[in-house]
Amino acid sequence: MLQQCRDDVILQVLASYIINAFRGMHRLSITLFRKREARVRACSLLLGVLWIVVITACATAPPQNVENICAIFEEKGDWYKAAKKSEKKWGTPKHVQMSIIRQESSFVFDAKPPRNKLFGFIPWKRPSNAYGYAQALDSTWEWYKDDSGRWFADRDDFDDAIDFVGWYTNMSNKTEGISKWDPYNQYLAYHEGQVGWRRGTYKKKSWLKETARKVDYRAREWGAQLQRCEDDLDDGWWIF
Repeated sequence: MLQQCRDDVILQVLASYIINAFRGMHRLSITLFRKREARVRACSLLLGVLWIVVITACATAPPQNVENICAIFEEKGDWYKAAKKSEKKWGTPKHVQMSIIRQESSFVFDAKPPRNKLFGFIPWKRPSNAYGYAQALDSTWEWYKDDSGRWFADRDDFDDAIDFVGWYTNMSNKTEGISKWDPYNQYLAYHEGQVGWRRGTYKKKSWLKETARKVDYRAREWGAQLQRCEDDLDDGWWIF
């Protein structure tokens, strides 16, 4: 009888150990599963962030060939759509608007004027608060948003930037009578402001007049290029 009791106690102890061991293994498996699940979620989140970074970088990177408007629009189909929309809205030819943006920022979305140098080598303040594709000043951008009703427009968004150029060149046409097909004077007014252009502030700035000639030449060259590729662009622009 005593032997049987001892055996029962031993069996109970063994059963308790086995049950506790299974419980421990169960808890361990749950912990490992949760850790694996957390790692999977973390990896998924990281991949999502990396994908957004890649997509954003591709969307904002300048065109590979900034000297050929057909190549630019073939690479950036949404830019062609935006340029066409701005031309229809404001009346300024696409190649004129694009030539101005090319000169101002080389299509760098967050472009800023280079800093001045203190004593010739110490980086100092920037000459202005111009920013973005169109290098619009803070005050001019606010004027544009108020006048056009595009309250949420951003200077580093190409659609907004080219609409701004269309708006500004249209304003130069309305206030100063500058033809929208005249890249040379449109650029001078763009750089100096309509009042500055009227006063002739550019006349003593040989470097600015030379830059305006470059804008004029590029715009006319791009206009000729567009005549050769615009039909193809129109056939496919809706895809983007």
